[in-house]
Amino acid sequence: MCRNIRPLNNFAPPATDDEVRAAAIQYVRKIGGSSKPSQVNQEAFERAVEAITAASRDFIDSLVTTAPPKNREEEAAKARARSQARYASSASA
Repeated sequence: MCRNIRPLNNFAPPATDDEVRAAAIQYVRKIGGSSKPSQVNQEAFERAVEAITAASRDFIDSLVTTAPPKNREEEAAKARARSQARYASSASA
């Protein structure tokens, strides 16, 4: 999975439309093989982003869980700690 796409389910507050769209853009960039489409492909890129955004929002809104919602700040702190550990171990190698 692309590291830039973060899990969006079961957070308090829920994922925003902007977060869902950003994940869709990352996904389309990844499968399309470029970070910026050419002018000739711009319309296809935007259609894909819109379709994936809508499908992702529908999917997230349909998920059911009994787990308590995750705290965004706590999850971000955990991600930073994992990143520091990963880069610290690669710097010493």
